[in-house]
Amino acid sequence: MFAEDEAELLLPNAETEDALETMLTRREAGVPLEHILGWVDFCGMRIGIATDVFVPRQRTGFLVHQAAKVALPGSVILDLCCGTGALGLVLAQWTGNVELHAVDIDSAAVKCARQNLAGLGGSVYEGDLFKPLPGGLMGRVDVLVANVPYVPTDAIGLMPPEARDHEPRVTLDGGDDGLEVLRRLADGVLRWLAPGGHIFIETDASQAPAAVKILATAGLLARSVYSDEFCSTVIIGANPDPGA
Repeated sequence: MFAEDEAELLLPNAETEDALETMLTRREAGVPLEHILGWVDFCGMRIGIATDVFVPRQRTGFLVHQAAKVALPGSVILDLCCGTGALGLVLAQWTGNVELHAVDIDSAAVKCARQNLAGLGGSVYEGDLFKPLPGGLMGRVDVLVANVPYVPTDAIGLMPPEARDHEPRVTLDGGDDGLEVLRRLADGVLRWLAPGGHIFIETDASQAPAAVKILATAGLLARSVYSDEFCSTVIIGANPDPGA
């Protein structure tokens, strides 16, 4: 985004010249524009965001578009590593009449997601992956979206300062090869997916073969898809439906 475009967004949000100067000073210091505005434009929707909460990337819109192909009214949707809750929120709005659940390990993200999902009746839990979910959800999830951390630990220092300095490390760090969180997720996913349910996960293109293998080893029918438009890679896993 060019400076002129950012200025057009900041100006309407500044009540005084002093407030605008403070915003500009924060932006010059590398604070993400979305944290200054208090919202992010994601998939055409304005999503509330708080300071120190992971900013949804525009490329992740591809994941939502893929998940929307299988989401139906009445679906049970689970957004893991939810951050602002943007993925689940957009998917629920697009689909309508869904049962929405979201989880994040970061307390600031949980607070933010609860505010964003309140109007949809979504339930947001604080904890690690599946651990905080109610047992009654087991075996019922039709669509699971998860923007898990996938940056290798040694590569975090190479990220833009907006991310590495202003977003929680737990939302970025995927371990030695970037796939450690995905491995832990895959280890328990079959217990939560409904027969015929799907999981959608974003990765780097270079990680796709290994990520597909992880989901396949967990018992899912797995494949990867890539979008030139979004410059995004999504891994899709399907729970085989024994009745199909």
